[in-house]
Amino acid sequence: MSVLLLSRGLYDELRAHGEETYPHECCGALLGTPGSGGWHVTKVVRAGNTRTDSAHNRYSISPLELVRIERDARQHGLEIAGFYHSHPDHPAQWSKTDFEEAHWLGCVYVITTVAKGKADVTNCFLLSGASEEEKQFQNISIEVRD
Repeated sequence: MSVLLLSRGLYDELRAHGEETYPHECCGALLGTPGSGGWHVTKVVRAGNTRTDSAHNRYSISPLELVRIERDARQHGLEIAGFYHSHPDHPAQWSKTDFEEAHWLGCVYVITTVAKGKADVTNCFLLSGASEEEKQFQNISIEVRD
């Protein structure tokens, strides 16, 4: 998989979520279908950031909310394609913590820099590898379609 495909509306929606939660990190899930070239996202699902200790630079989605999101995806014939979150006043690059807490092999992780309350750079990373011990993030392109 080398690309994440999504509509302009969905792309704008996940970026707006980061602006709305600034100066805290936002988070959510991306639902879609896998294809030969990558994930085709058809739904963005906002999630609550359950981190109360450092919501400005960490995020967590509650297990119950994640089960609900996964159930909703299956009911619509979709899969969890990945997750997104924002980095308030920080680069759109995965952190050591982002890597350590990423466990969905084959899924994408989208990060948007929100600089002084405004969405800026958005990057996408595929969590690849055959096991937790072999996992790695690979940069992949985001293709936004109108």
